[in-house]
Amino acid sequence: MKLYYKPGACSMASHIVLNELGVSFDLDKTDTDARKTEAGDDFLKISPNGYVPALVTDDGDIITENPAVLQYLADQSPVAGVAPPSGTMARVRLQETLNFLSSELHTSFGPFFSGVEMDDVRRKKAETGVNRRVAHIERILADGRDYLMGDRFTVADAYAFVVLNWASFVGINLDAHPKTQAFVARVAARPATIKAMVTEGLMERAA
Repeated sequence: MKLYYKPGACSMASHIVLNELGVSFDLDKTDTDARKTEAGDDFLKISPNGYVPALVTDDGDIITENPAVLQYLADQSPVAGVAPPSGTMARVRLQETLNFLSSELHTSFGPFFSGVEMDDVRRKKAETGVNRRVAHIERILADGRDYLMGDRFTVADAYAFVVLNWASFVGINLDAHPKTQAFVARVAARPATIKAMVTEGLMERAA
């Protein structure tokens, strides 16, 4: 398989999951502004929407959209347990969570990456939007669970971690959400996450 990614973008969730699965895969860093991959390919021929992630399967099929890529990866290695079995209510809950992360939490960060400078009023509104979605994550974690689906890490946690990690990048304080902060730290400490962040140049390799 080959994953087309951009450092620190939501494609890092797929990168983390690939590391968790321990499967063989290739990476191709993508400049989504120039629409070119590091290998020199026209990215729009790979992903017409122009954004990451894009995954090329072993059979040559191309999958886009984070929830779809993440579930496909999980189903390639069911024994890893990073997604409940298809057809179960637990899988429906995972899909529910992935859709929330994609359509609500992820989208709420859009104003910070639009390239348009925000005045204080617009920034406050954007911060309020993010915090409203993070409050939902906080409610999910309120029963003491370690991960979004319970006590076991799933693909939803990889996606949530990447998006929540953007808060520090754009200067949003998450102190009002201590369980969410602890969740982010928990996922950040996983070897698969560390490996992805080092590979993408987001942290130094430990000595």
